[in-house]
Amino acid sequence: MIKSMTGYGKATLSRENREYQIEIKSVNHRYLDMNIKMPRTISYLEEEVKKTIMTYVKRGKVDVFITFENNSTEGRKIQINKEIASVYIKELKKLAEEENILANIEVTEISKYPDVLSIQNEQNEEKIKQELIEVTKQAVQKLVEMRSAEGSKMAQDLLQRVEEVQQNVTKISDQSTGLIQDYVVKLESRIKELLPNHEIDQNRLAQEVVIFADKCSVQEEITRLNSHIAQFKNFLQAEENIGKKLDFLIQEMNRETNTIGSKANCLEITNKVIDIKTQLENIREQIQNIE
Repeated sequence: MIKSMTGYGKATLSRENREYQIEIKSVNHRYLDMNIKMPRTISYLEEEVKKTIMTYVKRGKVDVFITFENNSTEGRKIQINKEIASVYIKELKKLAEEENILANIEVTEISKYPDVLSIQNEQNEEKIKQELIEVTKQAVQKLVEMRSAEGSKMAQDLLQRVEEVQQNVTKISDQSTGLIQDYVVKLESRIKELLPNHEIDQNRLAQEVVIFADKCSVQEEITRLNSHIAQFKNFLQAEENIGKKLDFLIQEMNRETNTIGSKANCLEITNKVIDIKTQLENIREQIQNIE
């Protein structure tokens, strides 16, 4: 079933005091345009996130927002810079001697000075990668569920609209079959009005009818329109991404409809052409949001 390009998915994951949250939003776009915002500490995994999402989403403007907090003690080490601490102690003692004050130097106080203590955080990159991919899959699956639900509703609407187009095409086909006979009657009547005392040349009349029939025949266009409509219905049931194919079909259906309108020498057919073009425009607007 077809999918909309509009959707939203959100997922969270908590593992060993590591907290992940990912939000994915998508709207219609001609191609796949993905923008990912994530913390610098895990920015090296951006390509992995993108590849994961691309297995589920083929078209649309996709915005991804990721937050990550690592409160785990795993891989964390306290590093003491003894050399800098020694320099602080030496200078403080020297100051105490010069100013003749009591030197009461506490280790805890020294540890607060700049660059004495540092925390080394050696992340388990492979574990974080797997966890991030897991939460990304959860979010993108929710996004796809929403896009599929909206796509199902769109398919029903499109099917109804294309059925109305087909009904009008059938009516045009029925009405066009009587155009030639109507033209013969009108032509004979007009000739008799203009030349009441002359016998009608049946050969010349037949030539005029052939020329008219060739100019106003819309059966080829109707055949192609019916073929496009059948393809359109089949695409609505397809599993593949068919947004671009539907867009192409609507262009071809519009082209055939315009040709019928230019050939039609009948007000009823012209009105049906207007109805078809109106419906095709509504369909075209709808399919701009189909993946």
